[in-house]
Formats: sequence, structure tokens, C-alpha cells
Amino acid sequence: MATSNRKTSTPTPLASKRAHPRDPSAEVPSKSSKSSAPPLPLPSSGPFVEGSIVRIAMENFLTYDICEVCPGPHLNMIIGANGTGKSSIVCAICLGLAGKPAFMGRADKVGFFVKRGCSKGMVEIELFRTSGNLIITREIDVAKNQSFWYINKKSTTQKTVEEKVAALNIQVGNLCQFLPQDKVGEFAKLSKIELLEATEKSIGPPEMHRYHCELKNFREKEKQLETSCKEKTEYLEKMIQRNERYKQDVERFYERKRHLDLIEMLEAKRPWVEYENVRQEYEEVKLARDRVKDEVRRLKDGQIPMTSRIQEIENQRHTLEARIKAKATDIKETSQKCKQKQDVIEKKDKHIEELQQALTVKQNEEHDRQRRISNTRKMIEDLQNELRTTENCVNLQPQIDAITNDLRRIQDEKALCESEIIDKHKERETLEKEKKSVNDQITQFDNLMNQKEDKLRQRYRDTYDAVLWLRNNRDRFKQRVYEPIMLMIILECYIYFLCLPVSYYCDCEDVALENFTKHVLHQFYEKEHAMKLIKLQNQQGGQIFLQDVRKPDQECSGINMKDHKNAKYIENHIPPNDLRAFVFESQEDMEVFLKEVRDNKKLRVNAVIAPRSSYADRAPSRPLSELKQYGFFSYLRELFDAPAPVMSYLCSQYHIHEVPVGTERTRERIERVIQETRLRQMYTAEEKYVVKTSFYSNKVISSNTSLKGAQFLTVTVDLEQRRLLEEHLKEIHRKLQAVESALIALRETNKHLEHRDNELRQKKKELLERKTKKRQLEQKISSKLGSLKLMEQDTCNLEEEERKASTKIKEINIQKAKLVTELTNLIKICTSLHIQKVDLILQNTTVISEKNKLESDYMAASSQLRLKEQHFIELDENRQRLLQKCKELMRRARQVCNLGAEQTIPQEYQTQVPTIPNGHNSSPPMAFQDLPNTLDEIDALLTEERSRASCFTGLNPTVVAEYTKREEEIEQLTEELKIKKVELDKYRESISQVKERWLNPLKELVEKINEKFSNFFSSMQCAGEVDLHTENEEDYDKYGIRIRVKFRSSTQLHELTPHHQSGGERSVSTMLYLMALQELNRCPFRVVDEINQGMDPINERRVFEMVVNTACKENTSQYFFITPKLLQNLPYSEKMTVLFVYNGPHMLEPNRWNLKAFQRRRRRITFTQPSQ
Repeated sequence: MATSNRKTSTPTPLASKRAHPRDPSAEVPSKSSKSSAPPLPLPSSGPFVEGSIVRIAMENFLTYDICEVCPGPHLNMIIGANGTGKSSIVCAICLGLAGKPAFMGRADKVGFFVKRGCSKGMVEIELFRTSGNLIITREIDVAKNQSFWYINKKSTTQKTVEEKVAALNIQVGNLCQFLPQDKVGEFAKLSKIELLEATEKSIGPPEMHRYHCELKNFREKEKQLETSCKEKTEYLEKMIQRNERYKQDVERFYERKRHLDLIEMLEAKRPWVEYENVRQEYEEVKLARDRVKDEVRRLKDGQIPMTSRIQEIENQRHTLEARIKAKATDIKETSQKCKQKQDVIEKKDKHIEELQQALTVKQNEEHDRQRRISNTRKMIEDLQNELRTTENCVNLQPQIDAITNDLRRIQDEKALCESEIIDKHKERETLEKEKKSVNDQITQFDNLMNQKEDKLRQRYRDTYDAVLWLRNNRDRFKQRVYEPIMLMIILECYIYFLCLPVSYYCDCEDVALENFTKHVLHQFYEKEHAMKLIKLQNQQGGQIFLQDVRKPDQECSGINMKDHKNAKYIENHIPPNDLRAFVFESQEDMEVFLKEVRDNKKLRVNAVIAPRSSYADRAPSRPLSELKQYGFFSYLRELFDAPAPVMSYLCSQYHIHEVPVGTERTRERIERVIQETRLRQMYTAEEKYVVKTSFYSNKVISSNTSLKGAQFLTVTVDLEQRRLLEEHLKEIHRKLQAVESALIALRETNKHLEHRDNELRQKKKELLERKTKKRQLEQKISSKLGSLKLMEQDTCNLEEEERKASTKIKEINIQKAKLVTELTNLIKICTSLHIQKVDLILQNTTVISEKNKLESDYMAASSQLRLKEQHFIELDENRQRLLQKCKELMRRARQVCNLGAEQTIPQEYQTQVPTIPNGHNSSPPMAFQDLPNTLDEIDALLTEERSRASCFTGLNPTVVAEYTKREEEIEQLTEELKIKKVELDKYRESISQVKERWLNPLKELVEKINEKFSNFFSSMQCAGEVDLHTENEEDYDKYGIRIRVKFRSSTQLHELTPHHQSGGERSVSTMLYLMALQELNRCPFRVVDEINQGMDPINERRVFEMVVNTACKENTSQYFFITPKLLQNLPYSEKMTVLFVYNGPHMLEPNRWNLKAFQRRRRRITFTQPSQ
């Protein structure tokens, strides 16, 4: 028996276990990764089949550290509890023999099969070969997800390994040979076609599957050839019929073509006739152009003398214009000098005028001074008279001082009042801002209370509609009904809604109890306060009575998180279905609710009923104080508030009073927490841990999951804070009223002080005016006398000023007379120059007149010349146009006759040889002599022929080409059809030969399988048969193996499907089919993993006996049977090998094993038991 050494990990990373052999018959020890000693000789109870597995070695593979398994040549029974690593051996066989990872159904990447925490793993398979065993090694690199292959310790490629494995007829992807645990159910799902293919590969001769594939390919090509022949035959017949229909159209086409040829001949002659007409016109235009050219030359010769005379006169005109320009320059200089003299004279005149104006100003100033002196004297006399009439004023200073003191006192009072008004305004603004802030906070509280309903409506509309219906129909229920737990809507008790409005009313100024609100709001939750309220109010002389206040629309039916950060623990612990469930205290109420909501309204809602005995106050099994050392700060129950029935339901259903919540510190020491506390569930800062104990090994297994973010319970409402905000708002209202009253009183006081201030100021003004009037008169008289004295001192001598002005004017007039004389001389010179300039201008005018006459004559001659030249140009352009037209007509005529530009027309086609303007000779062909020679005749004949050709309507020019092409295609298709038919006959002959070599052996093989399969079923008092099934004998891709079974005598045989039979029946059928293949199998080994799990004990025992009898026969292939359990008292064979896979907490190291000591100890125990 082979043994295995494996290492498994518990949730605690530091803990490890070693698997030990527990059966004394084991003879092959495991080898350590550090040991280099060769393995002991293999047990041999019979010869190995070519390709059988001799040894399986694993290192860091799945749950194994180091393990070596040495199976026997016949039946190998691998037994071990679930999770011990039996299927890991199957995975090692598959991957070690180049199997795909996805075939195992565990992972799609080979790196996932390496033991967790290791960077590399290794699988080694030793296969038996008569020429020498084949050792295949596969090393797996986790980081690169790559495999490195070795054959007999030499590096190789995966393709080479696959070829070696295929040469030994090992097919790890064939379910008939290799049936892993995760693929057992898929065997029954195999279609008949897939089962046939797997059976052919597994037990059929090597050429059987190849013949089957060839038959399918031949049949596919045969179908293609048949289709091709049929299509070509149909197409050939259609083409022949179509050509017959178009034959008459082709004859009519040729008739039409004769008319078109004549039209083509006429159209070819027409350019030659057009060319001859244009050529004659060209000769006439050329002669006219030469005549005009001679006249132009004569006119140009007559213009030469006239041009010379005009040039002489032009030179004379230039000389006179130069002299005129010089005289103009002299005149300009003289004029500038005259202008300068005139400017100087004007300045002298302006100076005289300024002197006269200055004298006039001084005269006016003196007259004005005399007038002001007179006025001042008169004003002084009037002031002196008024001063004499003014009474002597009494002493007014005491009265003025008294009024001044009163004004100062009033100003101080007024400033103080205005300061108080400003302070009150600031206080009011502060209170208004505070009021707005408190209102915003209260509004925010109200919005938070509705957020849960909005989330519920968006995500679970049916639950939201049910909530609305419940709120409108609460009277239909006998006991309390709680809305969904996720609705975090917490409202205070009924007394709050009674005391709040009453307290506000009693705190008003016109009601007896002052500051009543503060007292009631602080203690509204006590039941006696309503009666105290009535008593206090009646003592003050008031009267009050209480009436029912309407219940709030939303009751206290949900849970309220004490800290919204802990909401994620509650939402991860309580499933969403219960979070949105309605909680009932009565079964009858729940039935009424579900009947109305589910049955009538068709709403999908959840409902639960609270337990009769309360769990809400049950104490946890362990006090929280004992768990605080591990970082736990609370149980789930203490994280939130909820109504007693809701809390009772959650405690009974989800044990929230037993589940602690920890911190990051808890996660850091989670291994110690799991070992010491033995808690079943716990929470750390971001993870949930669930701890279980294995039923088989009593091993502690833990799993952890990351916490999802909270969605519904994150919003919490602090009602105490809301109550304080409302009380604060009431206090703000009271303060605002007091501020407004104070402002009104201060404004009245300020108004009264303002009125008194104005009265005193007016009275003081009157007294000051009376006191200062005499002093003002005296000051005015003194001021006027001073002004009079200054005016009398400021005198002016007008006679002296007049004499000085006359002297200066006389001197300026003498200078002015001299300047006038000089100006007169300059004017005379300028006049002489003007006369000379006029004479020169007259001479220039005479020369210009003569020049104009000559130019007029020249222009007349030039006009006549231009007309002639224009006529010449027109004639030349006409000649060029006709020449180009001739060339174009010649080119077109040659093109119509298919002649090149330099090609000479043959003599037999010429009738005349006209001269072409460019010097070449050309002529229309001789065939044109029978056609008309004028354009009118040609056009008439063209019209007639075109009318005849148009009678042949409906003809397509491509008809003849298609007709000819189709005739060629008909001939080509006929030849191709012959070739296809010959090829089809060859394929049919090949199919017949291959079918005979494939079908007969296959029928014999299926018959043998059926015989063994039926015998197996008969031995179990059941019936089963296997046959070769097909709907059409020629559809080789539809051939399949059909398995039909019946397990009860009262039923008929039914085909094995994944739906008709039970899981145990499918397992039995699969196992018996594989055993039927066992003796016929040509594969070296077969693997079946835990196929007996769905069988009942009777069938399991029968199947086991058949497996032992079949797999332990001589010359049968190796068989691996993996199972976690076996029935008692089963029959065993000496040829079978039993491999136990054990694990436990006290496993020995591999180097400490002593297999012989184990066997001796076992024998001693066996021998001593009878004597005891």
C-alpha cells in the first residue's frame, strides 16, 4: 500500500499538520524534498501494462508539501476523508501527463495548483515501458504561470510530452478513461455522438477513430460533389434553354447591323464633303486678307512725315514752358517780399491800436475809482446813522451759557440712545442669522428622516408601496406592525406631540407661565408631566383641557444607529430580505397583511414574526469585558436602538447579542482570537470572520470576507439634538421680540431728544444775533473807512499818460511811411514780371494749337489704319479658324476611315486628290463614289437608313456576345460535369471501402460492450443495453452509442440522460459502462473519482464487487478508484492496492517514519488480542 505525506493549513498561518500512514501494510515510504536516497523497490503483484503509472511524486502541489504515491498494477483504491487530498492526486496525474487545467474543473491557470504561499511546484509521473520506464516531470512557476517539462530529467517541450503520452494511448481528456470528481456529472451529459468518439479513442483499435474521421470527411465531400453536380446540371439546362430563346434575336441583330453599316459609311463620307466646303471658303478668305494687308502698309508709310513735324513742335513747346516756369518763380519771390512788407505794416497798425486801447482803459479806471469813492462815503454815512439808532443791548451771555449746557446734555443723551439703537440692530441681525441657521438644521433633520423612504422607493418599489398601504390601514391590525427594518425613522413618544404645542402656548407673554417651554421640553418623556401642566396652569387662574393629538404618520418601527460608522456591520450581518421585512407580533395580523399585499396587490414583500418570548434583553454568553483584550469594543446589539419585538427577532434569528465587533487590532491578532475565544462569528474593522469545525477532522476552519459599505442605515437622527434646536429656536424668537420692543422705545426717546435739541438751537441763535449786531456795525464802518483811504491814495495822471501815448504813435507812423514806399516798388517789379509771363504763355498757346491740328490729322489717319488692321485681324482669325476647322475635319475624316495622320490613302480608294491647307494631300476612299456627294443628299439617306434600323427595337448589342459566350460556357460546363461525376464515383467507392473497415469492427465492439454491460445490470436485477444508434446510415457524423437502462421491473428501458435518471442511477450506469470497457480497454489506466457518492448502499456494494472482479483480472489495465468512504465487509482481492490518505494534528516528519516498526507493532497488537 502506498502512503502519502501532506501538509495542510488551518486558518492560523503558523499552524501546520503532517499526514501519516495508518495502515501497517504500507511498504513504500515518502521521500523528503531534502533526501537524495533512491526509492525502495516497488511492490509487484502482477505485470504492469505498457503506459501504467508506477510512481506519482508531488512537491508544493495543492495541499501537499512533499508526497510520493506508488500505485499497483491493477485496482488502486485511494481512500481518505473529504479534504484530505485524494483529488489532488487525480489533479497531479492529469497535469503531469500534459492535461489542460480547465479539464479538472477547478481552475483555468496551472499556477493555481501550486500550494498557497509557494512560488514553485512540481509533479513527476513515472510510466511503465518494457524498453525502460518514462519519467515525466512538470515544474510550475506561479509568478509567470508557466510550466517547464523534463523527460527522464532532460529538458523538453510540452509538445514532445504530449506526443510521448499519446504514443502510450493515454487520453486524460477522455471521460471514458479519466473521470475526475468535478466531471462525473458531465459523463451523463455526453451526447451519443460524443460517447461514441470517446469509446473509439478509449478501447477501439488505433485506426477505428481515424476511419471514422475519414468517413465523415468523405461523406462531407460526397455531399459537396453531389450538390455541385446537381447545381451544374441545372445551370447547364437553363443555359441551353436560354440560348434557344435568343437565337431569333441574334438573326434580327445581324439584319439591323447591315443598316447600321450603311449608316456608318454615310457618316464616314459626310466629314469629307464638309471638309471640301470649308477648304474652298478658306481660300477665299485668304485672298481677301492679302488685299487688306497691302492697304495697311500704304497707310503706315503716309504717317511718317506727320510724326516728325509733331516732334519738332513738341520740343519748341517744352522750351517755352521752361521760360514760363522761370518767370513764375521770380513772380513768386517778389510776391513773398510784398507779403512780408504788408505784414510789418499790419504789425505797426496793431501796435498803434494797442496804445490807444491802453489809454482808454486807464481813463475808464480813473472814472470808476471816483464813482466807488462816492459810493463808499455814502455807505459809511448810512452805517453811522444805523449805529446811532441801535439800542444798547443788555447782558445776554448767562442765557447763552445756560442754553449751551442744556444742548450739551441733550447731545450726550442722544449719542447714548443712538449707540443703544445700533447695538440692538446688531443684536437683531445676529439673532436672525442664528434663527436661519437653526431652521436649516431642523430642515436637515427632516430631510434625513425621509432619505430612507426615498432609497426604499428607488430600490424596492413593492416594499415602499406596501409601507404606504400599511400606514393607511393600521386600524385593520390587532397588534403592533413594524415597518421594514431598513427604514430608520425614529419619532419620539406620544407625549412629545402633546407637550410641545402646549408648552409654546403657555410661554407666551399673555399667558401666566413664563419659561414653561424649557421646563416641559427637558422632561416631556415623563408620564406625570401632563397632569402637572394642568395643575400649574389652573393655579395661575387659567383653564386648560387636553384632547387627542393625531398620531404621527411614521412610527418608531426601524432601527437607529448610535454611530452611522457602524452601520456597515448591521447591513453585512442582516440579509437584505430581512432588512426590508415587516415585523409582526401576531400571526393573524401577518396573514391579513400578506393576503392583502401579496395576493391582492401582487407586491413582492417579506414578512417575519417576532418570537413570543423576548430575546432582546438576553445577556451574551461571554461578557464584553473578557473580549476587550482582543480589541472588541461592543456586541452588534449595542450598536443601534430598535423596538423590543424587532430587537428580539434579530437576537433570536441572527444572534446579534453574541456577535462582537472589533477594531484593526482584532484583525492583527485574529489567529489568537480564533483559537482562544472559540467565537463562531466576529467582525473586525473591515472584515467578517466565520469559524467552523470540521465534522471529519475536528479541525477549525475559518473564512473571512470584506465588508461592503452601508447603504440604508448610515443616516441617524439625534432626537435630543433636534429637541435642543427647537428650544433654542423658541429662545431666539423671544429675544427677537424683546429686541424689537427695545428698538421702538429707543426710537421714541431719540425723537423727543431731537425735537428738544432743535428748540434750544433756535433760541441760542436768536440771542447770538442780538448780541453781535452792534459789533458787526462798528466793524463794517471801520472796514469801509479803510477801503476809502486806499481808494483815495490810488490816484492816476491822465494828461501825462495821453502825452506819452501820442509820442509813441508818432514814431510808429514814421516807420510805417518808409515801409509803404518799399512796398510800392516791389509791386511795380511784380507787375513787369507778370506782363513778360503772359507774352510767353501766348507764344506757347500758338505752338500748342499747331500741334493739336497735326495730331488731329494724325489721329484721323491712325483711325483709318486701325480699321484696316482690325479688318486684317478679323480676316486672319477667320482664316486661322477655317484652317483649324479644315484640319479638324480632315482628322475626323481620317479617323472615320481608320487612317493615320501621316498615312497615304491607297490609290484604288481615291477619286480626286485635293490639296489640304497644311500642304498634305488626302482624298476620300473610292467606296464613297456610289454615295451622294452633297450634305443634303447624305443627310436624307442617313435619316432613311436610321428609320429602318430603328424598326429593329428591343435588341441589345450584347445579345450576340452573350449568345457566343454562353455557347462556350455550355461546352465548358459539360466537360466539368463529366469530371465531377467521375470524382463522385471515386469518393463513393472510397466510402464503401472505409465503411466496411470501420462499421463492422465497430458493431462487433459495441456488441461486446453491450454483452458485458447487460451482464453487469442483470447481476444487479436490473436491465441495461448499449447499441449503435443512427438515424441515417449515410450520416456518419450522426452515429452514436446509446445507453438504455431500467432499474425497476415495472418500467421500460430509457435512454441515459442527465434529467430522466436520478444521480445515483446515473453514477451506477456510468460505473458499469466504464467496467464494461475495462476488459476491452487498450488504454494503460483508468481514473474514476468519487463516483459512488450518489449510490445507495446496495448498489454501491454491487458496483464495488464488480469493480474488484473486473479490475483485478489478468491482463487488464490499471484502475484508480477514489472514494471518501467504503461500506463494511466488502470483498477485496490480493491484487488490489489500497492507498490511505490521512492527516491530523500530530503528524510525524517524513524522515522519522519507520514502516517496518509500524508493521511489527501492528502484528504484536493482533497477536495479543486473543489472549486478552
